[in-house]
Amino acid sequence: MDIAAIALSALVAGTLDNTATGALMKAQGVPFRRLLQGVASGALGRSAYEGGSRTAAIGLALHFLIAAFWATLYCAAAAQWRGLPAHPILFGAVYGVVVHLIMSRLVLPLSRLNRPFSWKAWLTQIPIHIVCVGIPIALVQSYWP
Repeated sequence: MDIAAIALSALVAGTLDNTATGALMKAQGVPFRRLLQGVASGALGRSAYEGGSRTAAIGLALHFLIAAFWATLYCAAAAQWRGLPAHPILFGAVYGVVVHLIMSRLVLPLSRLNRPFSWKAWLTQIPIHIVCVGIPIALVQSYWP
């Protein structure tokens, strides 16, 4: 496993995902700190929204830790299936959908995040996960030296 490729792809995907979702939330009048506190609430529960910058920093760290997990998983899959690196846009797009499905339908319901399901949010996040998570992870790992 190439740790540098994993780290770079996690950094790129985490940054793009945070930027896209942060811009979307800002357009809805939600501060960026609240977004990060929402990530932290998955581990800390509702109290994360009362923790100020400290819980926002925890949310940011958790977000990049999750991105690193998905980048590591893609790297492991690419080592097993040689076709993945050969077609990073196609398989990156598919991977973005898979990441979104697992996060939204399995991980988040099992977390301490107490938020009702929203079709609007769910559908909005699919293209973000394709363009900002799956494809960047696949591209970085496919073209890393």
